[in-house]
Amino acid sequence: MEAYALDWLNLLVRWVHLITGVAWIGASFYFVWLDNTLHAPKVARDAEQGVGGELWAVHGGGFYHVQKYRVAPAELPSPLHWFKWEAYATWLSGFALFVVMYYANARAYMIDPAVADLAPWQAVTISLALLGAGWMFYDHLCKRLGLERDAVIAAVMIGFVTLVAWGLSHAFSGRAMFIQVGAMLGTMMVGNVAHVIIPAQRELVRAKERNETPDPVHGRRGKQRSVHNNYFTLPVLFVMISGHYPMTWGHSQAWLVLVGIVLVAAFVRHFFNLRHRGRTVWAIPVLGLLATAAIAVAIAPARPSAADVPSFARVQAIVLDRCASCHAERPSHTGFSVAPKGVMLDTPERIVAAAARIGEQSVTTKAMPIGNLTGMTDAERTLLGAWIAGGARR
Repeated sequence: MEAYALDWLNLLVRWVHLITGVAWIGASFYFVWLDNTLHAPKVARDAEQGVGGELWAVHGGGFYHVQKYRVAPAELPSPLHWFKWEAYATWLSGFALFVVMYYANARAYMIDPAVADLAPWQAVTISLALLGAGWMFYDHLCKRLGLERDAVIAAVMIGFVTLVAWGLSHAFSGRAMFIQVGAMLGTMMVGNVAHVIIPAQRELVRAKERNETPDPVHGRRGKQRSVHNNYFTLPVLFVMISGHYPMTWGHSQAWLVLVGIVLVAAFVRHFFNLRHRGRTVWAIPVLGLLATAAIAVAIAPARPSAADVPSFARVQAIVLDRCASCHAERPSHTGFSVAPKGVMLDTPERIVAAAARIGEQSVTTKAMPIGNLTGMTDAERTLLGAWIAGGARR
């Protein structure tokens, strides 16, 4: 019953995280698109009143006229809508999911004894420290380099993320390394909202309340971090779904795979940002597609030899010993109330039917058993691979 309740908690927190994430990322995409597609106001009076750009749109059966002021309107309007709780709720629900799934099950999801035999408290401490350290490094970098050196900031951040991914590959399992980098980037994003974007907006509002002309530098700071968040979104979304694709994080050089896909994702986001500004650079999606294909080819598993195919009895003994405690009609492992993803390996028929999945998860990527809790050896993985290459027969 405890495992069943934990499954429901995981479901509900993940659902909230998905809903709030859609709201936050949708708003981020919309406002960056809006900034990139504004045109100079056509009415001279609007320009004289401080309007820097405008846009007409049709949606949901109606027309919309959006105007953006260069700094601020002459009078503070009311009501004034803020966009912040989407970001806060996304991070809070994401962190809650991190706690429920990874911190509460660090031994299974974060620690790989073949990489580093950490205690759960050590893995959690490293994770929490990186969330804070990542934000402080990025925030200090932006403040140090200012508003005109975004290309340098991007280059340094690529190096920083690469270094973190490489370091984590020597401490965590591949799956945990991926999600930790994603959580670090997500923390930078919400840090931008909480510590730069919203405070900048508050400064603009306070200046108007004092009947003063706001300092445009506050708006520029907020805009810079908002654009940074826009580039972070696709890499973070990839990490959110990466747990379903162990061929990425299960590779022996998973940190390089992560960095490669993160760069491709940010590159694709750059294509859309340019396109919204009226510049369509088709070389970007073409290069992105070629880079993705190159990554896929580079990490493709080698086909096991069909020589010396082992007997099914030996295969069944390994699967029952190493896999069936979780993957059974009634799992004996205390962490699962039902077989993960409905995969059951407790009968000969079920083992044969799941041969391809066993090959991917236990032989190719070595993602299973999760955290290698049951201690499957390389020799056993090789034997399973040889059986599958020989036709996976009983």
